[in-house]
Amino acid sequence: MGGMSSDNVHGLVLAVSSSVFIGSSFIIKKKGLMNAGATGIRAGSGGYSYLKEPWWWAGMMSMIIGEVANFAAYAYAPAILVTPLGALSMIISAVLAHYFLDERLHIFGVVGCALCVVGSTTIVLHAPQETQVKSVKEIWFFATEPGFLVYACIVLVVVGVLIYRYVPLYGGTHLVVYVGICSLMGSLTVMCVKAVGIAMKLSFSGSNQFVYFQTWFFTVLLFGFILMQLNYLNKALDTFNTAVISPVYYVMFTSLTILASMIMFKNWDSQNASQIISELSGFVTIFSGTFLLHKTKDMGTPAIPSQSPKLSNPSTRSRNESPVRPDL
Repeated sequence: MGGMSSDNVHGLVLAVSSSVFIGSSFIIKKKGLMNAGATGIRAGSGGYSYLKEPWWWAGMMSMIIGEVANFAAYAYAPAILVTPLGALSMIISAVLAHYFLDERLHIFGVVGCALCVVGSTTIVLHAPQETQVKSVKEIWFFATEPGFLVYACIVLVVVGVLIYRYVPLYGGTHLVVYVGICSLMGSLTVMCVKAVGIAMKLSFSGSNQFVYFQTWFFTVLLFGFILMQLNYLNKALDTFNTAVISPVYYVMFTSLTILASMIMFKNWDSQNASQIISELSGFVTIFSGTFLLHKTKDMGTPAIPSQSPKLSNPSTRSRNESPVRPDL
């Protein structure tokens, strides 16, 4: 690991574990949905028979474990290390789907997976050290500095304009509206996740942080931001193709989260230009791999010709789509 701190190592292990559990959960839940659809009404048609499927519940447990690990990762490592590693869940999902769901992984999909691994490795090797925080009051100090306050105000104003002005007009036709709201709010969500996660880590180590109002303030904001983010992410998923949402959401969410983290925690202050450029190159490499993986994931599946236009049901297009991971 070279010069990585123990906190960064812990964060890396938790982030990779999170990707394994979340990526696996997509396949396990889909297995349950397929079994349920074979014996009852499919979920896409409004059915709930999947609630009786053990495979679906196993997938839900795997996703919960993954999200808990992801939450804990932010308490140890900077966002620039944890957030981009979310792309690894797409690799896990694609590989497992190839072997267990007979969804063929095209050669370009393999190249996309390799690019994600290379980009993730680049970021891991050049990630900045986590800012050492001894109290939630220090995080409050970071959050109330002029630079981050300006960023937070800009985000809230832009989100407000998108919701009240552009959602009614363009929400159903322009992907960037819903995804923009999710990504902007997601960047603030991750900052709250780091604050609450660090407060819990310090509390477990013997320094109770829940006696400070700042901890509860960050907690309330966290739940509010999560609910808003999930609301508009569901709208996006219900309106647009997941294969299009995934790469766009990934790059916007990750970019804004890294920007928010750099402003709030000033992680790049201790790094030189070559390290910063290496991290950005790793991120671009991951994005390229993610885009390639999603654009080519159906290339290996032979198309089934239909005898009549009536047999071409748009609802069947979603069966092979992988869910988008809503990374905190």
